[in-house]
Amino acid sequence: MDWTLEVVILPVSDLDRAIAFYRDQLGFHLDHDTRNEHMHVIQLTPPGSGCSIVLGDLPSQNEMAPGSMRGLQLVVADARAGRAELVSRGVECSEVTAFDERDGGTFFWFADPDGNTWSVQELRARADKPLIPLEHRGRSDI
Repeated sequence: MDWTLEVVILPVSDLDRAIAFYRDQLGFHLDHDTRNEHMHVIQLTPPGSGCSIVLGDLPSQNEMAPGSMRGLQLVVADARAGRAELVSRGVECSEVTAFDERDGGTFFWFADPDGNTWSVQELRARADKPLIPLEHRGRSDI
C-alpha cells in the first residue's frame, strides 16, 4: 500500500499576501481558492510536486501560529539556478551552501512573509528523472 503525503497545512496571518508570495514570487500553481461565509481555504502546488500547501482559516489551521512552520523542503535539479530565479522574483534567499559534493548535499534557504522557513535541496538527478514526468503534469486521470 502506498502512503502519499499530499497536503501540508501552512499557518499564515494574511491569506492574500501569502497567495501573492507563493503564487507570484515562488511560482506555485494556485489549485483552488475557496471562500464562503464559513471559511477561506487556498491550495497551491509547487511545479512538479505531488504535495501541495494549504492556507486558510479553518479551526485546524488556526491552531498553529503564523510563521511557526520550520524546515519545509523543496527539491530542484540546480540550486544556483533555482536561487537565481527566486531572487529575480524578489525572494530573499541565503547563499547556496554545499555540505557534501555528492548529489543531495547542496542547499539554500528562504522564509515566507510570516517567517515559515523553507530549505531547497539540489538533487541533480531530478533533471533527468523528475518525480512527476512532464507529460503527466496537470492530468487528473493518472
